[in-house]
Amino acid sequence: MSSELSYVQPTANSPWGTYLSQVDRVVPYLGGLAKWAETLKRPKRALIVDVPIEMDNGTIAHFEGYRVQHNLSRGPGKGGIRFHPDVNLEEVMALSAWMTVKTAAVNLPYGGAKGGIRVDPKKLSLNELEKVTRRYTSEIGIIIGPHTDIPAPDVNTNAQIMAWMMDTYSMNVGGTATGVVTGKPLHLGGSLGRVKATGRGVFVTGREAARRLGLDLRGARVAVQGFGNVGSVAAELFAEAGARIVAVQDHSGTVVNQNGLDLATLVPHARDNNGVASFKEADRIDDEAFWSLPCDILIPAALEGQITSERAKTLQAKLVLEGANGPTVPTADDILSERGVLVVPDVICNAGGVTVSYFEWVQDFSSFFWDEDEINVRLDRIMMNALNEIWDTADKHKITLRTATFAVACERILMARKERGLYP
Repeated sequence: MSSELSYVQPTANSPWGTYLSQVDRVVPYLGGLAKWAETLKRPKRALIVDVPIEMDNGTIAHFEGYRVQHNLSRGPGKGGIRFHPDVNLEEVMALSAWMTVKTAAVNLPYGGAKGGIRVDPKKLSLNELEKVTRRYTSEIGIIIGPHTDIPAPDVNTNAQIMAWMMDTYSMNVGGTATGVVTGKPLHLGGSLGRVKATGRGVFVTGREAARRLGLDLRGARVAVQGFGNVGSVAAELFAEAGARIVAVQDHSGTVVNQNGLDLATLVPHARDNNGVASFKEADRIDDEAFWSLPCDILIPAALEGQITSERAKTLQAKLVLEGANGPTVPTADDILSERGVLVVPDVICNAGGVTVSYFEWVQDFSSFFWDEDEINVRLDRIMMNALNEIWDTADKHKITLRTATFAVACERILMARKERGLYP
């Protein structure tokens, strides 16, 4: 049976093509559950919506929005909302599928979903941004809900956008439904630790991977691509552990200081100046040169498809920590494996965000909130337990951590599918 969908024709290194390749690699390790593997290649539900708003100048603009629920066998859908001019159905499908694997990898009672709007939010006023958010929420309101599908922040979305989404959904159902989204402001049912959770997860898994490699974090050289919540938080935590952040790349450019960038000044500079490029206490280099810089740890924390085959051939890091979703294409994965570069895959490395989103969801239902220390302890324990099980699977089958993560996660997903059966 073909795994191609009539409405998407993926190429080998496209997001959906990358995901399908990853599934194909894990099938030999699924035993009798392999008969259900086609389930993983077909999203349960894909919704495309028109998002019309009146702009500040009186004109009517239309934006295209998406919400994809990939698999709900283990629980309600969970996944972020991104606002970006390159958002398309194939990308959202892949991101929703990676969320299915990610939630199962850390054994959360969720399925996978994702959403987005094809829009450049930087070109919208605050008023227009609110209108886009509210209209989009009302359009996808037919498939989201605290027990069905719970959105969260992603690229170019934040706590304010989650607050507008929660309020819009609540107005439509006639009561305050704090559990419909996570990543909300604290006083609207948000959780302590949520903003830094993804970056913290990257650090926790990276610290364990470095320990297993015999790589001392003190003095280790770290290069970071993407300097939003994930990249900047991970960088700060590695710096606190004694590492040197020698390079940072974001949409504005690439800066390098082999003695270590001063994050205390770089982080606010990037926030206040729309990027790192104008940072004076570092050298500016060509963006492509970033991928061959001497470093020990590389953290791609931007968008998917960044580590290509050509870049994999020149990459000098010993350890790659995938803070972004799908940053490494399959052919590059093979090259890195052959070169002895250890990759901690996105579906475990950046799972800290969804883990603390789960904590927020639980706290919303109980109306009882934990302090940040308790949240971090719980997060670290879940991440470490999940990584240890994945590492044991990798050692047992002599496979990469990515394939091992898919093996652990897909077994859980397909076991749930098998035990639930097919209805009707």
